Amino acid sequence: MSVDRPVAVLGGTFNPIHYGHLRSAIELLDVLNLAELRLMPCALPPHREPPGCSAEHRATMVDLAIAGAERLRCDRRELDRSGPSYTIDSLESIRRELGDRRSLCLIMGGDAIHSIRSWYRWQELLDYCHIVVIARPGWQLPDAGEVSDWLAAHRVSRRDELAVSPAGMIWLEALRPLAISSTDIRTLLAAGRSPRYLLPEPVVDYIERNALY
Repeated sequence: MSVDRPVAVLGGTFNPIHYGHLRSAIELLDVLNLAELRLMPCALPPHREPPGCSAEHRATMVDLAIAGAERLRCDRRELDRSGPSYTIDSLESIRRELGDRRSLCLIMGGDAIHSIRSWYRWQELLDYCHIVVIARPGWQLPDAGEVSDWLAAHRVSRRDELAVSPAGMIWLEALRPLAISSTDIRTLLAAGRSPRYLLPEPVVDYIERNALY
């Protein structure tokens, strides 16, 4: 792992992981010049019903999906904690691991920004990391209120600024993710239809072997 390039974390339930997640991860590695990107399965989501598929199965599918991929890794730390999987707890843990000087980026979807006031200790996130918001076509930032002010206070105009400090900045990265969703994949599986070519073959095989979904 490079000693100077940023490390990034992309959290999610990955229920299951698919090519939309993976394509975004690969693009982020390049455009942000990352040393590595960690896909971090959420064991117990604080703001939604627990996934029907266990965290261990979901993490194993992430491992299978990224096997052999340079600079991608599965971070299982939320599986090792009890209780809700609060992002701030994971960031504190990663920051202790990386030290005080390494640039750390939390990758976040635009929908998460609109609901970020519901996150546990959300105003402390930037104490531990930068936030990279994925701006999808047609998506808009909050234009008034506390979150809008928070974004304006921390947003930077150049992505290379993220590498020169450990935390505290917000960057919007325009990506055009593949139109694939885990919900649609689970619907296909529930209907007895094949999800092949929407997610890696080893993941499809694992789902079939373990009768998931």
